[in-house]
Amino acid sequence: MMRWILLVCALVVSGLTAAQVPTTFILVRHAEKVQDGSKDPELSAAGQARALRLAKLLQHTVIHAIYSTPFKRTQNTVAPLATSKGVNVNPYEGAKPEEIDRMLKQHPGGTVLLVGHSNTIPAVANYLTGQNSIKNFEDSEYGHVLIVTLVEKGKANLTWLTY
Repeated sequence: MMRWILLVCALVVSGLTAAQVPTTFILVRHAEKVQDGSKDPELSAAGQARALRLAKLLQHTVIHAIYSTPFKRTQNTVAPLATSKGVNVNPYEGAKPEEIDRMLKQHPGGTVLLVGHSNTIPAVANYLTGQNSIKNFEDSEYGHVLIVTLVEKGKANLTWLTY
């Protein structure tokens, strides 16, 4: 009888532990872009250098999935890291809550890198943290890295770095 009680306790504890494994989102705005007036510009020389710095910054971080909006500037920001990690870049559309929910379901307990824009990255951070405290980035602001660690939406830790 005691063995059954211990087995049930062990299963309950292991179930609680599995449910409490946090998922981490690393949120990055694309690097500097060429000011050519187009809707889909390439990265500037400064942006290309920043993309390499991002790859170096995260070189020792395990990344389970990478998502980028379908623009050259976001895809090229994450390309050096994706190549060095051997991780494919998945497309996503901006800050759609259903897409973020899908990522949470697909990568529980994992680390997800999400590359977006001056308005979408703050929106995703606000959605994940359940706050509305992060404002859109200025057009001239690059280099923010928002690390959101959560067990469930609305209950998250946010670490804000720059690179």
